[in-house]
Amino acid sequence: MPDFRYRKSSYSDQVAECVEVATNIPTTVAIRDSKHPTGPSLRVTPTAWTAFQRTVREGLTCDQPD
Repeated sequence: MPDFRYRKSSYSDQVAECVEVATNIPTTVAIRDSKHPTGPSLRVTPTAWTAFQRTVREGLTCDQPD
């Protein structure tokens, strides 16, 4: 298993309810809940992570079918 080194945003101060991200493995970005550091993580490609970040920054949404 890769040795993910997680970090959280400097905006989150010391609050325990944060999302942590590990980007130190070139082929995988891992995302986890800081309240459960030994729990599961979501793993995506760096390309998918970049697209997600761009979508959030631009305020875009995905329309869901009715």
